[in-house]
Amino acid sequence: MFKYYKFKDYDFKLIILLTAITIVGTLVVRSARPDLFTKQMMGFIAGLIIMVILSLIDYHIWMKLWFLLYPVNIGLLVAVMLAGENSGGAQRWFTIFGVRFQPSETAKILLILFFAAIIMKLKERINLWYFTLMLIALVIPPLFLIYKQPDLSTTIVVTLVFYVILYLGELDYKYIIGSLAIIIPAVIVVFILLIQPNSILVEKGIVKEYQQIRVLAWLHPDEYELEEAFQQQNSIMAIGSGQLTGKGLDYSGVDSVKKGNYISEPQTDFIYTIVGEELGFIGSTVVIVLLLLITINCLWIAFKASDIAGRIIAGGMGALVGFQSAINIGVTTGLLPNTGLPLPFVSYGLTSLLSLFIGMGFVLNVNLQRQRKYND
Repeated sequence: MFKYYKFKDYDFKLIILLTAITIVGTLVVRSARPDLFTKQMMGFIAGLIIMVILSLIDYHIWMKLWFLLYPVNIGLLVAVMLAGENSGGAQRWFTIFGVRFQPSETAKILLILFFAAIIMKLKERINLWYFTLMLIALVIPPLFLIYKQPDLSTTIVVTLVFYVILYLGELDYKYIIGSLAIIIPAVIVVFILLIQPNSILVEKGIVKEYQQIRVLAWLHPDEYELEEAFQQQNSIMAIGSGQLTGKGLDYSGVDSVKKGNYISEPQTDFIYTIVGEELGFIGSTVVIVLLLLITINCLWIAFKASDIAGRIIAGGMGALVGFQSAINIGVTTGLLPNTGLPLPFVSYGLTSLLSLFIGMGFVLNVNLQRQRKYND
């Protein structure tokens, strides 16, 4: 296994970036919820160890287990739908040994690995119409199960990552452009229907009423300022109040957004609000730059990968971090409707944190084996 490795290719700068962003996240989580600091720190340490171990294991070994990745993923998503815990109207979690486990977070990584394996195995057929339809048919069940939790934001992220996977898998542009030519107008029509009074989408149960209200509150915040738009508007004001350098980490003055309970779950979905208020424009920019560099680093590794599976793994992880970061920050700054999506490596959540570190372990191994094609 190690004969293909050149340890000068070990991407220490990616590890430094991941360590830096997670340290920032852990400190901000401590500020938002001091009682969660120890758990998050333990998750950080465990994640680093798992990532380093996986980075030394040939990712092609995992590709041979492709026939297990998909059913395990579907099994977890079905199980949480049937027997998961309901919290805030969503059924997304199990509790295992006192730790909450969220299958939709592991689903993101398992799907990237599964599609990397199956496309590599059958790469000669990627542009045959029936193979493309098969890939679409395979992604629909997990998307449906995640959507029904309900978790629309994760469904959107997984869909976007799937498109990136198809692109990296060298699917003909005409298929990608053709599907987008159908999907984009369809999304516009759905959006128009959604914002109508007595929307048929809500009446038919296609979209939950609270999801419609979130969109309406985003479009008309003044009309919902004391209800659904309350925490998003407070988030915008809190980020602005941090000004250049912020009010200081662990700030707990009477005007603190977390102290006054102006936002719910400040340690997860709205963690960037705490970053903006306490670390200011400088701290907020540092977080964005770190996440951007991680995304670019993964895409660069994908560009240099020795085979199509490595390209999909690294590129898929880069797309996941990039899309999820953009959506989370877009929500907290009012650029997008309110959704429940964590900020990668920053928000509290052991399943999310460990899943991301596992994915990055595979990315590091892809980079280690970038010269393999010259040695075979």
